[in-house]
Amino acid sequence: MSKRVLVVDDAAFMRMMVRDILEKNDYEVIGEAKDGNEAIEKYQELHPDVVMLDITMPEMDGLTALKQIRAIDPNAKVIMCTAMGQQAMVLDAITAGAVDFVVKPFAAERVLTALRRAVGD
Repeated sequence: MSKRVLVVDDAAFMRMMVRDILEKNDYEVIGEAKDGNEAIEKYQELHPDVVMLDITMPEMDGLTALKQIRAIDPNAKVIMCTAMGQQAMVLDAITAGAVDFVVKPFAAERVLTALRRAVGD
């Protein structure tokens, strides 16, 4: 059975790119969100196996969303997506419970490695 993923990024083209990588590799993208508020709503609604969560977004950033998702579900598997040069934020995310992170621009293999690690495949 394919793993169900929620993709969260404020840039539509990034969501499309991640969706493309995932669907070509037997992951099911069950939802997309464009900010942290939407990510939390969709997480509660869809119960994904893993969340690909951008750090920098309007409304609510990924770190705040990560903390709230982990408060709702302490077992939530969240992979943070970050641009170059955001190492401090990555450390905060790992401390807050993220299972891994990938740096943009994404290499498909790195995304898949992070997902496999997160879901234990």
